[in-house]
Amino acid sequence: MDWAGDGIVLTTRPHGESAAIIEVLTADLGLHRGVVRGGSGRRLTPVLQPGNTLALTWRARLDDHLGHFTAEMLRSRAGAILPHADRLAALNALTALAAFALPDRDPQPRLHALTEALLDLLADGAAPWFGAYLAWERALLEETGYGLDLSDCAVTGATRGLAYVSPRTGRAVTAQAAGHWADRLLPLPPLLLDPRTADDRAQMAQGLATTGHFLRHTLAPALGHRPLPEARSRLEARFTPR
Repeated sequence: MDWAGDGIVLTTRPHGESAAIIEVLTADLGLHRGVVRGGSGRRLTPVLQPGNTLALTWRARLDDHLGHFTAEMLRSRAGAILPHADRLAALNALTALAAFALPDRDPQPRLHALTEALLDLLADGAAPWFGAYLAWERALLEETGYGLDLSDCAVTGATRGLAYVSPRTGRAVTAQAAGHWADRLLPLPPLLLDPRTADDRAQMAQGLATTGHFLRHTLAPALGHRPLPEARSRLEARFTPR
């Protein structure tokens, strides 16, 4: 069995004396794992960093075997993201969440494309990225069957004045319709509605709290009540006011 294509590195861990096992996100085969011979060595360690996109060839005797990758760099991003603490936290959260939530070898063309675009923004030290990151978490929820419906108000059908999200249904609610129930609802900042909104740390904190609620209380229980990766909590903590 063999397969060739490009993939985004999500995780890397040592294997044996000099090899490494990598998890990658591909468009056609979704989450895919394999051994890279020499992956822990000096030449390949910089290549196999999370966030990089690689040209990959995978081979195995049988389709359900772990198999082996050969890997070449297509797009290097890890080095550009590393000096920026917020962007590095987002990279770590993104790669950990994808590895946590996605099923093995299930095609992910949409999420793969969104991940490539977001990683490019994170690698560009000047580009705004908060809204794109929140849109990525929304897409992850959608692709795993737990998407939010923020198109109109669940109570009135209005499309303007949306200010809250129901923690039970994931539907948007206007401030007027929320009334005295507002303190029981989740915030819906402009960043979560429109990824093109300018970066704002307070809005990012609200957006992460809202998507985090559904990641923790809807997605994670469906995957066997495993806790979310610590990298996701660390990202949220960076934006939560102290």
